[in-house]
Amino acid sequence: MARMKFICDAERCIECNGCVTACKAEHDVPWGVNRRRVVTMNDGQPGERSISVACMHCSDAPCMAVCPVDCFYRTDEGVVLHDKDICIGCGYCSYACPFGAPQFPANGTFGLRGKMDKCTFCAGGPEASGSQAENEKYGRNRLAEGKLPACAEMCSTKALLGGDGDVVADIFRTRVLTRGKGSEVWGWGTAYGRPTQSGQSPAKEGTKS
Repeated sequence: MARMKFICDAERCIECNGCVTACKAEHDVPWGVNRRRVVTMNDGQPGERSISVACMHCSDAPCMAVCPVDCFYRTDEGVVLHDKDICIGCGYCSYACPFGAPQFPANGTFGLRGKMDKCTFCAGGPEASGSQAENEKYGRNRLAEGKLPACAEMCSTKALLGGDGDVVADIFRTRVLTRGKGSEVWGWGTAYGRPTQSGQSPAKEGTKS
C-alpha cells in the first residue's frame, strides 16, 4: 500500500504561490485559512530559499496524540484526516503541530473559533467519497478520482512533489545526484545550448564564441 507524502525542493521553489492558489480554488477553503503556504528563509539575502509548507501527514502525528476527542485518524494510504463533526475547536492540534497545519477559520470580525481546518492531501474526509457533504466540509476528493493533490499538480517548477512516498523520494534523490551548480540547477545551460558535459566550459556572458 502506498504511503502518501509531500516533498518540497527548495532549489526549485520560486515563491509563486501557485500551490496556495490551487488549493484554495480547488477546495473553496474557508476565509482566513491557508491549508498550504510558502515560507521564505533569508529573504533578500544570500542563500534565500523558499519552501511550500502544509500538513506533512506524519507517521507519528502530534495532532493525533493531543486531540482530546480523537477526531484525527489515518487512512490506509497514510493520510492524516480529521472529522469536523467530532472536533470541538480546542486548538490543541494547532499548538502541537510543528508545521502550523491545523488552523481556525476567521469567522466574524474577531475571528471566532470554529471547527479546525487542515490540508487533506486532496483525500476528502470521513463522508462518502465524492459526496456533496464531503465536498462542503473538506473539499474535493482527488485521490478517490485517481489524481494527485492539486498543489503538486499545479507547481510550475515541479518543486512540490506529492504522491507515493517511495516514488517521491526516488525522484528527489535523482535530482540531488544529477543536478549541477548555479544555473545548472535549472538546466539553463542545456536549454540555451551551453556545453557543460563535453569537456568545454560554459560560455561566459559578454564573450564571443
